[in-house]
Amino acid sequence: MSLYKERLVQEEKRETFLSESNGDTRKKPRAVCGVCNRMYRDPKILPCLHTFCADCVRQLEPFSVRRVNGERRSPEDNTHGHNSGSTILCPECDSEVNLPPSGVDGLTTDHLALDEVFTETLLVDSSVLCDLCSDSDAGKRCEVCCVNLCDFCSQAHRRQKRTSSHSIQSLQELKSQGRLTRPVLCSLHPGQELRLFCEPCDLTVCLECAATFHRDHHCSSAHEVISHHGDRIRDLVVRSLRPRLARLEDSMRCVDTSQEALRARTDTLAGEIRAFARSYANAVEAHCCSLLRSLEDLKLQRRNQLHLQRAQLQQALSDIRGGVDFAERLLTCGSDAEILSAKGVTMRRLMNLVESGYDPHPTTIAHDNASSICFLPQESAGEIEGFPVVGVVHAKTLDPSKCTIQGEGVERGREGQRDEFTLVCRDSSGEQMGRGGDPVLVSIVHKDRKDCSVEVSVVDNSDGSYGVSYTPAEAGLYSVWVCVKAQHIQGSPFVLNVKRKFRRHCGVFHCCSFCSSGGAKEARCGCTGTMPGTVAQKMVLI
Repeated sequence: MSLYKERLVQEEKRETFLSESNGDTRKKPRAVCGVCNRMYRDPKILPCLHTFCADCVRQLEPFSVRRVNGERRSPEDNTHGHNSGSTILCPECDSEVNLPPSGVDGLTTDHLALDEVFTETLLVDSSVLCDLCSDSDAGKRCEVCCVNLCDFCSQAHRRQKRTSSHSIQSLQELKSQGRLTRPVLCSLHPGQELRLFCEPCDLTVCLECAATFHRDHHCSSAHEVISHHGDRIRDLVVRSLRPRLARLEDSMRCVDTSQEALRARTDTLAGEIRAFARSYANAVEAHCCSLLRSLEDLKLQRRNQLHLQRAQLQQALSDIRGGVDFAERLLTCGSDAEILSAKGVTMRRLMNLVESGYDPHPTTIAHDNASSICFLPQESAGEIEGFPVVGVVHAKTLDPSKCTIQGEGVERGREGQRDEFTLVCRDSSGEQMGRGGDPVLVSIVHKDRKDCSVEVSVVDNSDGSYGVSYTPAEAGLYSVWVCVKAQHIQGSPFVLNVKRKFRRHCGVFHCCSFCSSGGAKEARCGCTGTMPGTVAQKMVLI
């Protein structure tokens, strides 16, 4: 197998291992890029302190917003000759972060992520090829050059003057440590470690960078300034961010607890609601079955009544038709002698049919179209298993002879004033119907003047009662017809006595004023004068 193919195999092994153990907290997810889900390749730190591969960050640039002289512009509006930078959205926190003018390459390299990648590589790979000869398995690693070395190349590495001082450690030891610590090398001068810090540039540099690019700057050893800058970072973390972090974590725990309590509570209530719905549905179903049984019983009862009525009518019809047919045939076809000889038996049969035969009046035969049977969905039907249910089957039949009138407005009224009374429709047992919709006719006509009628208003109260109101224009006696289903109710027609209305007297009241005032002729009625008597006002019928 060639070196190229072997490295591809090792790379695939690492990617497979990381993809399978991505949810395992014992592994090191910090070695994996959050965009490509692969091990970091040239990891860069965004200003929001989230790390991604340089190529992954470059893929975000086409979706960025350009900033030119502090103004936001789209990428196609970029103007040459201005100091421009890009603004992108961090894939991790969705924060708007600005890239340096030099682009992605100007971002700080995340050396800790590189350490994590190498440590992960050591843990994943059972064997690592030597980076120099590519023939043997590497057993050591140069911390300065960051290369894996076999035993032969390791000895050669130590013999070279330029690399003789480099620290070389065993890969087995590095694996046991669990975390790799290695020097940070200069990107401009390979092999040179960043050991100095340029204060004016706020940048770590190597010896060659300090001697060339920063010769006029004050450069201090990294060991000398680390305490100062490290303390500043530590102070921000310990004094400000750690307490806030604790508060945020406490708040997060409170929210999580509330969410869990909410979930548990809603789950419990959902169970209660489902149990209630099932029980309620069972009660409604039981009520439905009860209503259907009642309807079926009512159907059988009405059908039996109709069958009996039909049988009676059928028998009466047969008897009378037979008698009529015989009599007409006798009169039409019989001779005088035949008629006289059969007269006796014929007369007796006909008289019997006339006197004792079944002869119901058509009005007494109900033209029943089952309209009296109705379903009232809003009427309370009591409770079933503790649940209130509504809906009843109404089968009452209106009996006009049982209907009644309530209120004095049907007996006496006042001229020009609105009066009213109530019609209560009842069934054959005298119970109120409990529903409306019956054809009600009310007519009020003057007894002496047939052309003088009163306009009547009838309001259906939908409970078997009807409000009747009227306003007579003239005094006198009126005839009140109240009919239901074209039949007079009990007591109809009624006599209505409409009296004249009273008016205040506005002049001198001679007789009553004189008497009530004790004989004072100057006494006047209460409207314009003062009467010394006990009666302060008088009303007169005019």
